[in-house]
Amino acid sequence: MTTSSEIEKAPEPKTESKEEREGEKKGEAKADAPKGDATKKPVAPEKELTMQETLARMRTAFRKVGAPSYEQRMHALDRMEKMILGHKHDIAKAISEDFGNRSKHESLLAEVFITHGAIKHAREHLREWMEVEPRDTNLVFMPARVELMPQPLGVVGIIAPWNYPVQLALSPLAAVLAAGNRAMIKPSELVPATSELLKKIVAEHFDRDEVAVFPGGVEVGAEFAKLAFDHLVFTGSTRVGKIVMRAAAENLVPVTLELGGKSPTIVGEDFSVQDAATTIVNGKLFNAGQTCIAPDYVMVPKAKLEPFVEACKSAIAKMYPRLADNGDYTSIVNTQHYDRLKGYLADAKEKGAKIVEVNPAGEKLDEAKRKLAPTLVVSPGEDTTVMQEEIFGPILPIKTYDKLEDAIDYVNDHPRPLALYFFSHDAEQIDEVLDRTVSGGVSINATMMHIAQDDLPFGGVGPSGMGHYHAKEGFDSFSKKKPVFYQGRINGSAIMRPPYGKAIDFLMGLLIGK
Repeated sequence: MTTSSEIEKAPEPKTESKEEREGEKKGEAKADAPKGDATKKPVAPEKELTMQETLARMRTAFRKVGAPSYEQRMHALDRMEKMILGHKHDIAKAISEDFGNRSKHESLLAEVFITHGAIKHAREHLREWMEVEPRDTNLVFMPARVELMPQPLGVVGIIAPWNYPVQLALSPLAAVLAAGNRAMIKPSELVPATSELLKKIVAEHFDRDEVAVFPGGVEVGAEFAKLAFDHLVFTGSTRVGKIVMRAAAENLVPVTLELGGKSPTIVGEDFSVQDAATTIVNGKLFNAGQTCIAPDYVMVPKAKLEPFVEACKSAIAKMYPRLADNGDYTSIVNTQHYDRLKGYLADAKEKGAKIVEVNPAGEKLDEAKRKLAPTLVVSPGEDTTVMQEEIFGPILPIKTYDKLEDAIDYVNDHPRPLALYFFSHDAEQIDEVLDRTVSGGVSINATMMHIAQDDLPFGGVGPSGMGHYHAKEGFDSFSKKKPVFYQGRINGSAIMRPPYGKAIDFLMGLLIGK
């Protein structure tokens, strides 16, 4: 993923929304003071807290109140749901403002629908996730029992990127709150309107010792990454992920890193090139390719190269008959990224790749609006930038292979990706690809669909990340599974204390031999 260089068992009133508390305060003020009482002064707004002050306040509140109850966690998730559904159109509008143009439907699908799914799934399964897990007790120590007790960690930091600025801030938050934690969120400075909206709506639904948002630039991100959280979630590039992990290591903060890389797509010999092209193009051009799990490049059987190229051109023309004023076709987020992508294309052309720009209506695209036409890069060399860097744009390199084994070897010769896609109806070949490749996640005969499955964890492997969130794995990531041993009233533990005698010798002989 590409991002900026930045880096309770409590009384029920503790979980009331800020609006409810302020309403009660206003009501009390009206009851206490006669109308027009000049001696009553308006309450001054609370001063802004620094990140360090907020972390200290959250940690103090967590220690004082303890782990929230099931009912309190459900109330937090309910408030999250109300927040995101009540502001769904504001979210789409703010993101579009930041991008120049972002498809409203893409925002509703990727930001609201997926986040809402995570919230609903957590609510449906929260009670079972919170249950103590019994484990087997070693017979030697009987009578006794052992169990794993899930316990919230405390305060979790979330660093979100610009490409899906709401989903990648709030989907982890759903798991963080379900696990009983408090959270601080640092959104990307590349999406200022969305960041300010997040700060506003979070403050409307959560007290600032529960969840707080800190917009800001590079310096804010760098300071945020150095805070002594109980866990830190970072979504972004592999390069910045190393910086964040290094900063977190100073305080031994455990990290969940959701990074990116070049997610490969393999089209099997038996699969229809038209069907594959339609699905791949759809995944590639969603959000104009600015997706960490977008198909980064495609490998097709050598004999199917030209039919696949033509099928891609046809699929693009059907989905996006016009580009310039088409609200469905998203802009590149800023000039820097637009120029980066243009540079990739110039580099590939200079090094001999065939460049196929697909502009169905033949429009002149205004560079100021940063709409980059879908472009196929056919048979690029390994020295091209498009085959070395994560693309993060509407550019699709297409390579060929002779045997499926060659395609698998190619994937395995490169860093382990965040996602892998394979198109085939051959069960043996599907198993071969699944068995012989390692990736963060896989979709078969589809692209990107695995991230939308509420009961599947999401996470990378190696250079594409570490750790998971989503589903129960997210709850587990933000919990400490505390091992607990309960000794029975009657037990033989005295035999294991000095002074040792014949009884312990007899026992050791039975257990490990003389």
